[in-house]
Amino acid sequence: MILKCWNKQEREIYDMNSMQIPAHVEQIIRTLNSHGYEAFAVGGCVRDTLLGRTPGDWDITTSARPEQVKALFRRTIDTGIQHGTVTIMLDRTGYEVTTYRIDGEYEDGRHPKQVEFTSDLLEDLRRRDFTINAMAYSHETGIVDAFDGMADLKAHRIRCVGNAMERFTEDALRILRAIRFSAQLDFEIEKETFDAISVIAPNLAKVSKERIQMELTKLLCSDHPEKIREVYETGISTYVSPVFAQLDWKQARTSAELPKEKYVRWAAFLRCGKGPEQAVQVLRDLKLDNDTISKVKTLVTWAGVVPEACEVEVRRMMSRMEPEVWDSLMDLNGYGSEIRTLVETIRERGDCLGLKELAVKGQDLIAAGVKPGKEMGSMLHGLLEHVLEKPQDNEKETLLGIIRKSIS
Repeated sequence: MILKCWNKQEREIYDMNSMQIPAHVEQIIRTLNSHGYEAFAVGGCVRDTLLGRTPGDWDITTSARPEQVKALFRRTIDTGIQHGTVTIMLDRTGYEVTTYRIDGEYEDGRHPKQVEFTSDLLEDLRRRDFTINAMAYSHETGIVDAFDGMADLKAHRIRCVGNAMERFTEDALRILRAIRFSAQLDFEIEKETFDAISVIAPNLAKVSKERIQMELTKLLCSDHPEKIREVYETGISTYVSPVFAQLDWKQARTSAELPKEKYVRWAAFLRCGKGPEQAVQVLRDLKLDNDTISKVKTLVTWAGVVPEACEVEVRRMMSRMEPEVWDSLMDLNGYGSEIRTLVETIRERGDCLGLKELAVKGQDLIAAGVKPGKEMGSMLHGLLEHVLEKPQDNEKETLLGIIRKSIS
């Protein structure tokens, strides 16, 4: 096993002794060790901890075979046992434990046809995508860093493990992951790795739209969404979708100041397109959920629209969308204090902004002699427009009086 030794200066930057592992992770590693198996926290959790970030999850790699792992823990799930992965459940939280493995041939450009278990940790680390994701750690051993991942962390660099062309040929999704990591971590992509992305870009056609969307969404929701430009500069965009490739991305107004809601970040980016219908097509191509598509369509429709700074116009615009979408639009359009103050006043007063808040309902109109159908719908919307202009009239008798006059 190759262990990296750190000099005094490096230890001051990344103090190995202060690296914290969750109690459950330490328990799993300790249990495996006590039965004669190697075990380490591995991959993104090690990277993020060294960078002072909170890992989203903790993965563990071990020399134990899946059946040996299962024998040591009471509650396990065969998450991906054919690839050596068992999920251990501790206090309702799952921890993936994967046997050291060597990947076989990647016939489909995404997944290995078969895997071979190994007792060599370094062989397991060698198959990983980027050096910063190919480090392992345990309290007993310290950092295992055979591919200079620490050096790349310090240099803020994304670099493939071994030959970049080989890594990307194995799994085309890695080309998008490289850009996504550069956005999340604010790292630069090393030249050989960047050049290989452009060459392998056509292989992205082998990747499902759902997986592409997930990477792009994480990129846009990062602290550096502007790095989506690299998707275009490397030629990847052509293989995302034809409509996505046609976007005038140089006019995109991505901003890290916007909320990290996926519909907000997608809307901010898709403002560079030719309108809401094109935005919807991009999102449908990428298999986004209907709720996100609907919200993005609304935001793109109203992007750049600034209402007159008066209560009536602000109320009318607010009524066209859900409250959280309106709040996102204020951020997206950069509305100032004058409009925001009006919004606060309107909300504090409880002005009617939709049919649900209207003082009369369909049954009230029926009782007043209105027949159910299109006419009733038109009347309700007419009443809504009235109270958007005169919020004080949103009282049942006042509105029924208006209806009675219209049908008399």
